[in-house]
Amino acid sequence: MIKENLNKILDKIPSSVTLVAISKTKSVDDILVAYNQGQRMFGENKIQEMSEKHNLLPKDIKWHMVGHVQSNKIKYMAPYVDLIHGIDSFKSLLVINKEGKKNKKIIKCLLQLKISDEETKFGLEFNQIEDILKSEDYNKLTNVKVSGIMAMASYTNNIEILEKEFNNAKKLFDRIKENNNEFKILSMGMSNDYNLAINCGSNMVRIGSSIFGSRNY
Repeated sequence: MIKENLNKILDKIPSSVTLVAISKTKSVDDILVAYNQGQRMFGENKIQEMSEKHNLLPKDIKWHMVGHVQSNKIKYMAPYVDLIHGIDSFKSLLVINKEGKKNKKIIKCLLQLKISDEETKFGLEFNQIEDILKSEDYNKLTNVKVSGIMAMASYTNNIEILEKEFNNAKKLFDRIKENNNEFKILSMGMSNDYNLAINCGSNMVRIGSSIFGSRNY
């Protein structure tokens, strides 16, 4: 079913949209099924689990960290991670920059924008994101690059709420992109709302259960 699910989604989404297959809790065998269909970007929310899978799976996989990032664990994924989605503090950028220097690489990140009023959602406010990117302190960082925004919408079936949240994220993304050539990724949309997110301007979607089936928590 993984193969069929993946092909169905790839047929649906525009070629301009990048698919990150969220493989958290899924086995190496499940990931290999998607890999053998040509999928190369996979997302995990726990650094230890992602590192174990990185060691066991083909090295051309691009690993995305999509969970809340704990600063003290960044060093474990720094050598191989391709993109870190959920950065919600300048402190995390400092740690990533330090680990990037150690590994002689520039680590790409997305700042997490808070678009939902739900208390369980992490993220920065609109003005905080702009302040970070305009700050001298950020511009001094040589081994971390903010490549865009990640946002998580409210957990609801109310299309109006979702549309409003996604459109707000797109407005901020466009505003920053005007003056920032590095700003290319708007990561929003998951299994239950990715079509709407794409319609609102998302160019990266994070899809797990619609590919791999329900998760084993």
